[in-house]
Amino acid sequence: MRINYRIDHPLQLQADFEVEDFTVLLGQSGEGKTTLLRAIAGLLPAQGEPFSGLPPQHRAIGYLPQGYALFPHLRAWENVAFALPRGPQRRAQALELLARVRLVHVADHYPTALSGGQQQRVALARALARKPQLLLLDEPTSALDAGTRDEVMAELIFDMHEFGLPTLAVSHDPYLAALADRVAAMSGRRIVQQGTPAEVLSRPASVAVARLLGHRNLFTARVVGHESSTGVTLLQWEAANGTTLRVPQQPELAAGQLVQWMIAPTAVRLPSFKPERHRSDNPVTGRVETRLNLGAHCQVALRCGTERLWLAAPSNLVRHHGLEPGREITVDLRSNGLLCWPHLG
Repeated sequence: MRINYRIDHPLQLQADFEVEDFTVLLGQSGEGKTTLLRAIAGLLPAQGEPFSGLPPQHRAIGYLPQGYALFPHLRAWENVAFALPRGPQRRAQALELLARVRLVHVADHYPTALSGGQQQRVALARALARKPQLLLLDEPTSALDAGTRDEVMAELIFDMHEFGLPTLAVSHDPYLAALADRVAAMSGRRIVQQGTPAEVLSRPASVAVARLLGHRNLFTARVVGHESSTGVTLLQWEAANGTTLRVPQQPELAAGQLVQWMIAPTAVRLPSFKPERHRSDNPVTGRVETRLNLGAHCQVALRCGTERLWLAAPSNLVRHHGLEPGREITVDLRSNGLLCWPHLG
């Protein structure tokens, strides 16, 4: 389903992107993500497709706002029934919808007696009562703590696929983008990149998108020149003691030009157990500042000149190199993992 909307008030926004299965629209606070959802739902004046010109009650949309907006004085089945036409079958229909989200056993519970995940699924059952063609979710992880977020979102996404219901979730949380079938990134109140999570996460189209996705390793360098014979562009990372970096050739960059560049922590490579098998593209020396132990993997912060460079590596390799605070080590930045863009000011 294609979403193509233009909004002029209360802010100016243009959005044109595809919704496939579970799609996440990622953007910082203030970009107008909630405004866009409200426009699609017909709650704000806007021009666009789908549902153009229809009043809210005639749009085949299910809408889950932040906090789920359950009525605290109504039981779970009554919250679901609120969206159904009045009639003798109302309770039975509400129970059928609760069964679809596996919550019949809490039908008589009030929202305060439900977990965050259960509240979300009651709100989903209420949204399904409208027989929607599109489901809209506003910041679905905002009310969830880190301990339950994975389980609740896994349940929700399973339901979306099970129901075959195209879903658009808006969020500023890069975690959610990794769970999506499709990601659209918004910056400057317009769509600046869209694609699969693998495409967008591995090759963000700009520094703005990289920041949206939570990339830590974002730096500035200066173009030294190009080596056409080897197909590389040379950068000088001045803040890291003038280190020279080799990146895939970008002939549009001029010598002396400032660029912004990034590298994923997983593309910062520790010396191998068998170093003779690996050629070093971009050796960089740093001193360990912090080590975060995350079970089978670690994240390590290196101080390189005045910059902090993060790497991610298996815990056994981190232990092998004795990466404790204060230890100095030379790592390699994989040239094919380096992305750079002209500096915008």
